[in-house]
Amino acid sequence: MRKALSVVYLFYAAIIFISLMLIAFPLVLLISFLLPGLTGKKIILVCLRAWAFLFSCLSFFWVVTHGKQHIDHKRPHIYVGNHGSYLDAVAVCLCIPQHFFALGKIEMTKVPVFGMIYKRIVVMIDRSSAESRAHSVQILKEEIAIGQSILIFPEGTMNKTNEPLSEFYDGAFRIAIQTQTPILPFVMVNGKNLLPRTNPLKARPGIIKVMMLPAIEVEGLTESDIPALKEKTYQIMYNALLSEAT
Repeated sequence: MRKALSVVYLFYAAIIFISLMLIAFPLVLLISFLLPGLTGKKIILVCLRAWAFLFSCLSFFWVVTHGKQHIDHKRPHIYVGNHGSYLDAVAVCLCIPQHFFALGKIEMTKVPVFGMIYKRIVVMIDRSSAESRAHSVQILKEEIAIGQSILIFPEGTMNKTNEPLSEFYDGAFRIAIQTQTPILPFVMVNGKNLLPRTNPLKARPGIIKVMMLPAIEVEGLTESDIPALKEKTYQIMYNALLSEAT
């Protein structure tokens, strides 16, 4: 009985997701055509936040954010978060109050409709290409230089393991040190339970809890400090996830 209800609920949530995406699609195309620069991207993010809010309400995947007092709205941050569920895209739209650019995998552009929107707001990276990685990093550094925050999932892809976190890549921490921009770690709790990637038929409604953690300053650090900064961030996020699991 429970499995049948999960299937019905997943089907319902998918219809809501697709319907709202189809409504947002022509609006995003129009904005990107009329306003191809920074202003257009900011407006598109507002549209996506509206889409995420409506999807959250109608599908009963509610997002609750704690710790926003750790965010200094007067300066950019490099947001780094865990990635364990398809619901993370909804959560980050609602939990990050600043305008931000996200680093995302180029493979996501292949998703119908969503991919067309995705490539207009995300700095895409092909991790198999050194040229693509370098180009993406340069774009992100340029965004920080004009006062924009960025979002990077340091695990690189969705965590498929049973561990709270998988291994981090260096990218976010190298950019933080090179641009002297603070790291703002955050963790998303429960999304993996509500919509498991390995078994989406176990989908169920519930609350996605997001915890913004204290910023990690990088002033004076050099590239030799990347491993230590990465490990420090990893441990802070790991401990936060463990504390929520107990």
